[in-house]
Amino acid sequence: MRPFLRFFTPRKIRNPPLRTTSVWKRSVSGGMATAAIYACSMTNPTALGAVPEDSAKKSHHLKHGKGFVNPWESWRDQIAVKIGMAMLWKHVTGQLKWPDTTPPTVTVRKPEFLPSREASTSLRATWLGHACYYVEFPGGLRVLFDPVFEERCSPSSWMGPKRYTKVPCVIKDLPVVDVVVISHSHYDHLSHPTILELHKHHPNAQFMVGLGLKKWFKDSGVTNVQELDWWQDVDITFSPSTGEKRISTASAEAPTPSTTTSDMTARISCLPCQHTSARTAFDRNETLWCSWAVTSGGKSVWFGGDTGYRAVPELPKDVDDYGEPYANLPFCPAFKQIGELRGPFDLGLIPIGAYDPRHIMSPMHANPFDSVNIFVDAKCKRAMGIHWGTWALTVEDVLEPPILLKQAMKKKGLEETGVFDVCDIGESREF
Repeated sequence: MRPFLRFFTPRKIRNPPLRTTSVWKRSVSGGMATAAIYACSMTNPTALGAVPEDSAKKSHHLKHGKGFVNPWESWRDQIAVKIGMAMLWKHVTGQLKWPDTTPPTVTVRKPEFLPSREASTSLRATWLGHACYYVEFPGGLRVLFDPVFEERCSPSSWMGPKRYTKVPCVIKDLPVVDVVVISHSHYDHLSHPTILELHKHHPNAQFMVGLGLKKWFKDSGVTNVQELDWWQDVDITFSPSTGEKRISTASAEAPTPSTTTSDMTARISCLPCQHTSARTAFDRNETLWCSWAVTSGGKSVWFGGDTGYRAVPELPKDVDDYGEPYANLPFCPAFKQIGELRGPFDLGLIPIGAYDPRHIMSPMHANPFDSVNIFVDAKCKRAMGIHWGTWALTVEDVLEPPILLKQAMKKKGLEETGVFDVCDIGESREF
């Protein structure tokens, strides 16, 4: 069975309670972890930052029944089974060919992480494949985005999309994880074995998820979970465990870096994107898909997760869907709102792959030309491409996304390199 037949996860829980937990502070000197513990306290979810005027309408919530929708003209609803059948038919009739994943493809290197929290002097981001990034913030915070360390992104360990590039490290190699951010419930972004392994090695990590996903985590034995709706935020303070619990106060400004080296502060924001969710054939769109912003140590990251930008009709292969006849196709307005209300961001982690066939995938997956528009709309100063180089989820050549990314940057009048880039799996960049 091919990748497009993805299956997704459960229900919605409202008004999450205020949480206090604790997070290990680790040092990787000599490969050993020290046992200093950080207490984690956070505000109740609310709108701490600026929000769109119509956000109170919650137009992304289904009005009659549980679940969520994409409330924009840029969306065209797609049913996973129909997508899969259409792709299978095109393959059987010879209209589509699966990409060649024979090595060499994307270079994989062993990642090198900073030796301690105190070594953080800039924003440092390490690509661990597909949509997974490990980000080391100035001031010491460590955030892991959409971790999937399994061989297959599938409900089964023996069928479904298989990695064509190796995992650059294993979970126990990560020196410390304070926060784990999950964009949505698809198997290439949320893996049950990975979550259990993370919980085993980093039992106090705080998980941030969209509405409805908290139950899945609790059923998996993970209780350090906070779920948010679009445009909700939490402020988190990580303090040495001295018995004192400190609760951040809600304000219009993101928390400033602490004046002491012992405290870490962060604002985490749940923001929109254009996608879907499900883990089975029976829970479609019951949990919320999200992009996320994390601000800590004076630096900010916007994580696009998985998203489309505009719904494109079926066109001949050589037709430019950004050409004059199609230039006015509706695009998702959420990214301009994110940029205007929450930007600029020091780093954007923006999806660039899994887009072909375009007319099928465009509502939910950006191609590099969409990605550059998202980059500009969201007001990212720099960006790295994600959602490529790991599983062949669609039929474009596995090395095509970075080629098209350079073309898209040039078409937009931007530098082809040094602004919105890609890197080797396991490679770290500073911003």
